[in-house]
Amino acid sequence: MENEAENIITLLDDEGNEVECEVIDMFEFEEKEYIVLLPADEEDPYILRVDKDEDGSEIFAVIEDDEEFEKVADAYDELLEEDEN
Repeated sequence: MENEAENIITLLDDEGNEVECEVIDMFEFEEKEYIVLLPADEEDPYILRVDKDEDGSEIFAVIEDDEEFEKVADAYDELLEEDEN
């Protein structure tokens, strides 16, 4: 049970509401790090970019560029396919 709690993080949505998410995976693509999160009440995961703030702390950033998001989502799909084989 302890490991499950370590894989849960809480994000704030646009309206300031807390959203608990399970950490599904982290991966690197084109020299950037990404995290895959599954919100508790949803079936579709979030893919966020892991950036660093001025203090060097990790922050999760929404991927606003559609082209970047598509490339990252495709790369993650390929990783999943490789894991299945």
